[in-house]
Amino acid sequence: MAIDAVEPAAGEEGGPVDLLTGLATTRAIRRYTDEPIPDDDLAAIVWHASRAPSGSNRQPFRFLVLRDGPRAAAAKTLLGSSFRRGWAAKLRNDGYDASAEADPTSPKARTAAAMQHYVDHLEAVPVVVLVCLERYRDPNPFEGASVYPACQNLLLAARALGWGGALTMWHQMVETELRELLAIPDHVALSACITLGRPAGAHGPVRRRPIGDLVFDGGWGEAAPWAVDPDGTRHTHWRR
Repeated sequence: MAIDAVEPAAGEEGGPVDLLTGLATTRAIRRYTDEPIPDDDLAAIVWHASRAPSGSNRQPFRFLVLRDGPRAAAAKTLLGSSFRRGWAAKLRNDGYDASAEADPTSPKARTAAAMQHYVDHLEAVPVVVLVCLERYRDPNPFEGASVYPACQNLLLAARALGWGGALTMWHQMVETELRELLAIPDHVALSACITLGRPAGAHGPVRRRPIGDLVFDGGWGEAAPWAVDPDGTRHTHWRR
């Protein structure tokens, strides 16, 4: 079935976006305005997240939402410190600092600038959601299948309502402190940390690798001639 490429601005004015548009235009948003997310929108976001499939329909995911108040502020302070340490290590290890020095306008340099802004302003993010997994058996490699679909639903719901988010794992460096501060039981896994807010700018353009780089037909490395990007698709070629 032929499909048309969606415009990156679709849905930013005049109401929610349709599902396929949301799928094609949801990207990591790391720059936010200071606009708070209204209760009704936040309720809609987590409700749609809770509709995600899970093993045996147990729905073991839990959403610990941090907005205002002393404990939320203290948790965001912990997370801000952890995020800055995590980004500082990635900046060095993945060569972002060298790329920025060589060409400040390069895609990698622009990504580095966005990430630096993100971690420097973590404490001001309107909403942070710790996505948790209430375990009913011992930890195992498969348990993420019952929580990460809910994370994606949450990000898609936010996009549909004009908000944006980013899923991270940089809470792990302060997990012990977060557990104590927020009274998280030992049997509950902290599976992801999602930041949410109003994008400080547009939702797009979204650039991804050509679909032909990502899809094989019948065997590893075998081209799939039917996997073709819609006209107007914006591409990026990922490099290490």
